[in-house]
Order: sequence, then C-alpha cells, then structure tokens
Amino acid sequence: MVRAHIHFFGTVQGVGFRYTTLNLAKPLHLTGWVRNLSDGSVEAVAEGSREKIEELVALLKQEFGQFIRDIKIEWPPARGEFAEFKIVH
Repeated sequence: MVRAHIHFFGTVQGVGFRYTTLNLAKPLHLTGWVRNLSDGSVEAVAEGSREKIEELVALLKQEFGQFIRDIKIEWPPARGEFAEFKIVH
C-alpha cells in the first residue's frame, strides 16, 4: 500500500471534481479524502496500490483534462488511517 498527496490546479472547483473523484476512488478500493482549497485548487490524499492511485489520476485527467492546468503528486509513507474515501471540508 502507498499514499499519494495530490494537488490539482486549474478550474477544478464547481465542475463536479470532488464528487467524480469520490465515485472513481471507491471502485478502485482507495481510501482517503478530497477537498476544495481556498486558492481554487483541489487537494486529495489517497491510499491503496500505486497502480490504482495512478489509474484514479489518469481517469480524472481523462474526465477533466480541459479544466486541469497542473497536477502535483507527493508519495509520503502510507499510514493506513482511512476506512473509506470521502469528501471533507
């Protein structure tokens, strides 16, 4: 299991990004959260297999490519602290 700390930049708020992330993460068996930030970006933390996290990012790029300007991903150690994937505020 790995952990990804992901920031999505661009016009990623107000387009259903968080709900789509949630709906894509669940069938990939990822845990973690996604939230809007005050600077207009979206932040997510996901834990699961690296392959499934990379699949999530690829699916989000496919769905929202016209809205995403940049993506930053850090890979800190997994903590195993989440029971599910959810939207947080």
